[in-house]
Amino acid sequence: MRSFVQRALVGLGMVAAGVGVGFVGRAWHASMLPGTYNAMDFGRIEFGGGPPVPHSGSLSVAKLLGPREAPDARFRLVARQADVRLASGHVVHALTFDGRSPGPELRVHQGDLVEVVLENDDVDGGVTIHWHGVDVPNAEDGVAGVTQDAVRPGERYTYRFRATRAGTYWYHSHQISDSEVRRGLFGAFVVLPREPLPPGTLDLIVVAHDFGGTLTLGSSDRVERRAVGPGTPVRLRLVNSLGRPLTFRVGPTPYRVLAIDGVDLNAPSPLRGTKLVLAGGGRYDIGFTMPAQPAALELAGSDASLALSPDGHADPPPLEAETEFDPARYGRPAPTPFGPTARFDRTFTMPIGKKLGFMDGHVGFHWSLNGRVYPHVPMFVVERGDLVKVEIANKTSSVHPMHLHGHHALVLSRDGKPTTGSPWWVDTLDVDPGQRVEIAFRADNPGIWMDHCHNLRHAAAGLTMHVAYAGVSTPFALGGRSRNRPE
Repeated sequence: MRSFVQRALVGLGMVAAGVGVGFVGRAWHASMLPGTYNAMDFGRIEFGGGPPVPHSGSLSVAKLLGPREAPDARFRLVARQADVRLASGHVVHALTFDGRSPGPELRVHQGDLVEVVLENDDVDGGVTIHWHGVDVPNAEDGVAGVTQDAVRPGERYTYRFRATRAGTYWYHSHQISDSEVRRGLFGAFVVLPREPLPPGTLDLIVVAHDFGGTLTLGSSDRVERRAVGPGTPVRLRLVNSLGRPLTFRVGPTPYRVLAIDGVDLNAPSPLRGTKLVLAGGGRYDIGFTMPAQPAALELAGSDASLALSPDGHADPPPLEAETEFDPARYGRPAPTPFGPTARFDRTFTMPIGKKLGFMDGHVGFHWSLNGRVYPHVPMFVVERGDLVKVEIANKTSSVHPMHLHGHHALVLSRDGKPTTGSPWWVDTLDVDPGQRVEIAFRADNPGIWMDHCHNLRHAAAGLTMHVAYAGVSTPFALGGRSRNRPE
């Protein structure tokens, strides 16, 4: 009898082991990405409580182009490998636009029709240009494998879009973006308002980057000194090209945060002794009137700073920053087209986590969205005109700067507390560990839009998904002969 029981238990164990091996094998196989695939082939379709609608159809992203008439502003950018010399003399072998990193600063005026011709000289992996924060037509968004094919060496691609919203933006490659942005394929893009800035304004772009472990402001890893006369209006446009938060200190003169992610704030009040923590991919515009004494901007954790003084020779003055700027409480409320009490057509949840499993055949703890690992992550499907609310809950120990392409979203609440300051519009929002935020946007720009963590290493490791408009499809593919790899 005992022998029979033992044999039975052994048999059951073997069956269980076989079932387990079979389950693991199926999970491994299901995680494997094909050599080439369409971005619409995977994902769990979600409608956010709204009516189900076709998530793909006859409207191709390739037809969602910018205007075709003669442009008001025309640029040519050439991607190439080049050596970049930092202010310290340190030389970095970089990927550049026009032999520079950051690439050329592009300035246009609100309402301009912009044309940019991208040429690839010798970037073997291919290159694109994504206009970060600019709500361009979908075909102009620069995402390899979704809105275009990557531009190979010797090829070119033309982008055209209307610069409808004044503000501070930036551009970068969205092909193998984790590597290519880190190595230098980025630059600043400024849309000047129709009403000119105050006469004599010093209007400076300051792009923070990390060249191989060296933090810089522009290409400077040292103190940059500039002569500025007392009484001069100063506007500093801060851009964080990294995937992690960066801390800036400003002073000792009082200053105001004038805009976030290209949108002006309402009634910004003076700040003093307040540090600015800027999301990866995000932008702050700050302003002050130059005092008779030196003033400075410092990038924490670096030797890079900007020292302003009447004679241009002063060192940066000591800066103290005990409190942290909170955009949810800054400025005064103002009317918005919708708010937290609006009737939303679709409401989605986006819990960010980590899950043990396989991704493309690799076992480990992978980033997850709604409990699913890439490529089986959610795809939010909306219709044009929908008012959409998304609740993002960060259940990990990392900060995630979440970036929705093609739209600006209004931050409604943070950890259940409504925002009380100026309307806070973002295209890139840091979601801290354990934090929960609610955002809302109007679905007014048809296409297939990436929605991903702008820590590009996280995105490359699967923390990415799409917001797709009903009836829109893409003819482009990832992988295969095109070798499209947006992350």
